[in-house]
Amino acid sequence: MSDYPRLSSLSTGLRCRCPRCGEGPLFKGFLSLRDRCPACHLDYGFADPADGPAFFVMSAVGVVGMIGFMIFDFTVQPPVWVHLFTTLPVLVALCLGALRPFKAWMVAEQYLHKAEEARFDRPADPS
Repeated sequence: MSDYPRLSSLSTGLRCRCPRCGEGPLFKGFLSLRDRCPACHLDYGFADPADGPAFFVMSAVGVVGMIGFMIFDFTVQPPVWVHLFTTLPVLVALCLGALRPFKAWMVAEQYLHKAEEARFDRPADPS
């Protein structure tokens, strides 16, 4: 790790790049992580953001989207079908657009802070 400079997790996350070298792509599909970085060969086995990115993105987009929905509804007062063709696609696009960089940012944070799965040791038996 000493051969690589410390990179900004936000920068590598937004660009969806390797958190160690900043060059290799992090994903092999839309949200599937690669096994390792093709540039620096960092093993991505440490990365397990689970459902965190989806939860935070849906929560943030839900709050912002609901504010936008209410402003649109109170000012224009469109029929419900207009919301189905305007508001719903905008919310879906915002969720899908934010999910990938947010997941990459969480992986970069896990790398930067050396996060790993918790291990619980049993205390020694006193007898």
